[in-house]
Amino acid sequence: MIADILAKVANLVIKIISDSGYFGITSLMAIESACIPVPSEIIMPFAGFLTVSGKLSLLLVIVWGAVGNLIGSIIAYAIGAYGGRPFIEKYGKYALIGKDELDKSQKFFTKHGSIGVFFSRLLPVVRTFISLPAGIARMPFAKFCLYTFIGSFFWSALLAWIGVFLGENWQSIETYFRKFDWLILIAIIAFIVLFIYKKIKK
Repeated sequence: MIADILAKVANLVIKIISDSGYFGITSLMAIESACIPVPSEIIMPFAGFLTVSGKLSLLLVIVWGAVGNLIGSIIAYAIGAYGGRPFIEKYGKYALIGKDELDKSQKFFTKHGSIGVFFSRLLPVVRTFISLPAGIARMPFAKFCLYTFIGSFFWSALLAWIGVFLGENWQSIETYFRKFDWLILIAIIAFIVLFIYKKIKK
């Protein structure tokens, strides 16, 4: 079932990029960064593969991929900044998240947000959702944009280059990254369980 869904998403991504080029790359990467899990592990390697035949420029593929990430991230940041905190302050108690957690989160993003946002852009799963808590914590917007773009540029460059290197076998990268997706997802679940346990114990 999940495999069929992923296959359909992959085919849709390939069609959009094939039909609209750089605009498709930018739009899809923006969607991914706006907390909608469209896999960049398909978008950028396929775009990189298209540069081999000269249909697209590798540099422009990377730049527009990073720009798309930035656009989507700003949308998610705005949702977190203007709607997330009031929502969590009102309903967060039902998920054991209170004002203390929000304040700690804000302090973290103020002090360490730059490096956190940068490295999160290089991690599957996490990179899709990091903008929302950054917005909720009101991380300085200029720093958020700068480190989001830099991290996204490196990620886009890595995936596009792999697409060039693998050529027609570019889709094999998806299976490899999916293993990391599961590992990171398990780590996130473990963190949530530990957080709930500590709150209940407290």
